[in-house]
Amino acid sequence: MRKLVRHLAKTFIAGIVALLPIGGTIFTFVWLEATISESWLAKQSFYFPGLGLLAIVAAVYLVGLAVSSFLGRFLWATIDKLLDRVPLAGQLYRTMKQILGYGEGKDAVFEEVVLVPARNGTGEEMGLVTGHFDGDDNKLIVFVPGSPNPGNGRLVVLERALVRPLKISVHEALTALVSVGKSGISEEAVQTSEGNER
Repeated sequence: MRKLVRHLAKTFIAGIVALLPIGGTIFTFVWLEATISESWLAKQSFYFPGLGLLAIVAAVYLVGLAVSSFLGRFLWATIDKLLDRVPLAGQLYRTMKQILGYGEGKDAVFEEVVLVPARNGTGEEMGLVTGHFDGDDNKLIVFVPGSPNPGNGRLVVLERALVRPLKISVHEALTALVSVGKSGISEEAVQTSEGNER
């Protein structure tokens, strides 16, 4: 009986964890549409259900288009600096940026991207260095995230000699994990890493 209860609990929790990203996305879209449908937009003659979602998709696309241009990047960097200087909110903004992979180095959540030996010993896994064990620079604390949900993973302590630096940013690594390797890692990054090892 205990085994059955344990199995049911474990499976149920696994199902919740698997559905959280999907449920969160659906909830966000439904909430945004409901909010927009109650705003001034719903009173316009051209409004139809779903227009709010289309407006959001268009807005996100336009922001992406803007930040991929020279002028857009300049404006985005200016806004980024302004938000960074706001008391209290600036600290929260910086923390969120680091969690999402925008920022690296000793003061960031993730210092660098590395390749670590896989558990079965037949390959390598991507890891994010979070710190040093007992202040020893030769022992790294590495978070090995899951894919496509980088929020799940395991924390390991490894000798620096066992890891290989990967020449990509933390943001690129997280993008690669979420997209199941479809984007974020270039062949040059791996070759550079291998070249450095030699």
